[in-house]
Amino acid sequence: MSEKSEETRSNTEHENLFRPVGEAVEEVQEEADNDGEVAEVKLTGAADAMGHPVQEIESLCMNCHENGTTRLLLTSIPYFRDVVIMSFECPHCGLKNSEIQPASEIQEKGCKYVLKVEEAKDFNRQVIKSETASCKFVELDIEIPAKRGQLTTVEGLLSEMIEDLESDQETRKTIDESLYQKIEEFITKVKDYMECKPGTLPLTFVLDDPAGNSWTEYTPGEPLHKWSRMEYPRTDDQNVQVGIITRDQLEQRRREKLQELSNRERNPPQSVTVGAGNSQFLSDATDIENFNNEVQTFRASCPSCMNECETHMKPVNIPHFKEVIIMSTVCDKCGYRSNEVKTGGAIPAQGRRITLLCDDAADLSRDILKSESCSLTIPELSVEVQQGTLGGRFTTLEGLLRQVYDELHSRVFSQTSDSMEEQTKERWLSFFGKMKDALDGKVAFTVIMEDPLAGSYIQNVYAPDPDPNMKIEDYERTQQQNEDYGLSDMMVEQQ
Repeated sequence: MSEKSEETRSNTEHENLFRPVGEAVEEVQEEADNDGEVAEVKLTGAADAMGHPVQEIESLCMNCHENGTTRLLLTSIPYFRDVVIMSFECPHCGLKNSEIQPASEIQEKGCKYVLKVEEAKDFNRQVIKSETASCKFVELDIEIPAKRGQLTTVEGLLSEMIEDLESDQETRKTIDESLYQKIEEFITKVKDYMECKPGTLPLTFVLDDPAGNSWTEYTPGEPLHKWSRMEYPRTDDQNVQVGIITRDQLEQRRREKLQELSNRERNPPQSVTVGAGNSQFLSDATDIENFNNEVQTFRASCPSCMNECETHMKPVNIPHFKEVIIMSTVCDKCGYRSNEVKTGGAIPAQGRRITLLCDDAADLSRDILKSESCSLTIPELSVEVQQGTLGGRFTTLEGLLRQVYDELHSRVFSQTSDSMEEQTKERWLSFFGKMKDALDGKVAFTVIMEDPLAGSYIQNVYAPDPDPNMKIEDYERTQQQNEDYGLSDMMVEQQ
């Protein structure tokens, strides 16, 4: 089948599903009338802004086993995709619930949204949480596991969680008084955040969906630090979670990989040589294949709104380290931005810790590669950047410190300084004073970078000789770190 025919067939299927829904309902009603039966699907008269009507279906209540009513709406969310919104209500027992399901296929990659809630209106951001997605509120140390799909807001997620906790508080009070008090204190803390009391915000909201069918509302023109969307390849266990493969298929795949590795060890591939000597034939790289001296730009679909956008890619060879690929994507339609720095090669057997003493202003111009898995600490400046914060960055030491300074000053201090206590405000001013002195090269400080995947780097200005101010240590990863990065599930040896 030609590509054009395939595209036409795909468009026809989409139109059949998302033509007005009333047409499909009318077909069902006509078939029921012809058969002499009462149609179960009815139009309510309500519709969304695009004219998609709401339909009703009589269905069984799983609580009292009487008949209730399910309402369905097939609609499209701007800059996202088609979804099915469902709600159920039973007039006999009063049971109510609602759910949302994606009307599209599982995406090629999982997605993660990070939203900084900095003011009251941010709690009203719409959230689509699919049945495979989990939510996390970092400062509150709350994680909402994957369950039913929801169309809600950030505040709605917190309110629902509080309602669930409060419903059992009276029972807890009679059984365990101490547990009751702890949960009561936690509920009060969450409500303080929702009421935006001084000293609570900002609040970091993370939505992670291995199926790639969740979404957090974006406001055009907002600062880069406030909203971000990242994509990641699913692990084998996540493929089982979203239903792409079964657990038995996963185990079979792992056995096949193990057998393949075993065969490679017994039958190593023969090297192909050209000419005299022992030089191996690697490739016939031509000028067309050699992209190392150019920034490659290609058109792709925006992973957020599916419109066309540009992605820029550039391989960079870092001397005395390895080759990395810098990628940048910007969508003019929905504001999606992605900046990634990926290191090549296999994952090393050990993590790496790099310690650099910066006692000269020239050290600020050193190149630095900070991967997403790297944490950065500067004890003298009271700076600690956790894994995942700031994403992957290839910049200079000065550029990284200035980004930390600007984000803390604009996001935290400027917005909350008026409501701060005098003592707290003085500590912030002292902190920014130290950061400013460090950026001006007036004070010495120590940079400690710890990367479990050993994919980070600080330029050695004395290379190939050792740097007297830099210490590089390799260390064994913990079991938790291996599990977090999916390394524990890799089978590389024959059992």
